[in-house]
Amino acid sequence: MGHRGKHAPRRGSLAYSPRIRAKTHIGKVNHWPDVSSDTPKLLGFFGCKVGMSHLFLLDEHVGSATYGQEVVRAVTVVETPPMIVCGARAYQMTSYGLKPITEVWMETPPKDLARIFTTPKAFKTDASWEKLEASLQHIAELRAIVCAQPRLSNIAQKKPVLFEVKVDGGELTDRLRYIKGIIGKAIKADDVFEEGQYVDVIGVTKGKGIQGPVKRWGVKKRPHKSRKTVRGVGTLGPWTPHYVMYTVPRAGQTGFHQRTESNKRVLRISNDLEDITPKGGFPHYGVLKGEYMLIDGSVPGPTRRFLKLRYAVRPPLTIPTVKPNITYLAVTLQRSCRKV
Repeated sequence: MGHRGKHAPRRGSLAYSPRIRAKTHIGKVNHWPDVSSDTPKLLGFFGCKVGMSHLFLLDEHVGSATYGQEVVRAVTVVETPPMIVCGARAYQMTSYGLKPITEVWMETPPKDLARIFTTPKAFKTDASWEKLEASLQHIAELRAIVCAQPRLSNIAQKKPVLFEVKVDGGELTDRLRYIKGIIGKAIKADDVFEEGQYVDVIGVTKGKGIQGPVKRWGVKKRPHKSRKTVRGVGTLGPWTPHYVMYTVPRAGQTGFHQRTESNKRVLRISNDLEDITPKGGFPHYGVLKGEYMLIDGSVPGPTRRFLKLRYAVRPPLTIPTVKPNITYLAVTLQRSCRKV
């Protein structure tokens, strides 16, 4: 047979191409799910990555080999400062996709918004609400314009983060009444999510600069007696076509890509900082200042990276019906030390 039976699959997934730098260090939500709920609710929130820890909890997944037993899980700590609902925006469906109809802003928006754009002296809220209610039959989607406040966390950034969060659940009139009631108010994480729920985490991964094909795509190193190069691909492609195809692993930007981690379970939402903050604070972050979330597993990005959390688009079929029963939560972190 010779080399005919050799199995040589391609290295690296083309599903993440092109592997280029993200436009900003804050991820963008490209899709919002449809939630079947009787009560309107916001479908997303904002957070800051703090670090990682571990805990013990009882396994509630029916059918699991460790069902009812105590298991250890690695968790990510995400600080979630409250967001202010600054306005609302209505969209209608056209042949080219969603198109905004009108928007409504609060009468006195936060002063920090002046760091993003020039805010007008007065918003015509009454006329805007009348226009919004008059075009109710054309509205396909309602979104809240929220202002995240990183300065309330341990990240010294005065410039707020402004983005849209979809409002779903109930009838359209209920959603309009709901968003009219929360405009101008502060929303916390426990107002949007609950413990035991599955969420999608959107963020930008840790940047690694320009790397070769071995690290970027995972190709195997060639023999040490190879001609010209060892950490390179064996061939750039066939003779025809007369150009290098995009499927060939080449060197380039690695990391700092937008990624979405699906179906991450929220294990705890709390503001009890003594239970989670280690002595001296988290490495490269410091001490928590407000409410935080514990998310099962890892999330994209380095410490202090901004994250966006939304309702799961494709939640798992089997979801535990009880809330996580945490028996032990690690507080102290192992720090590397050396003799002086």
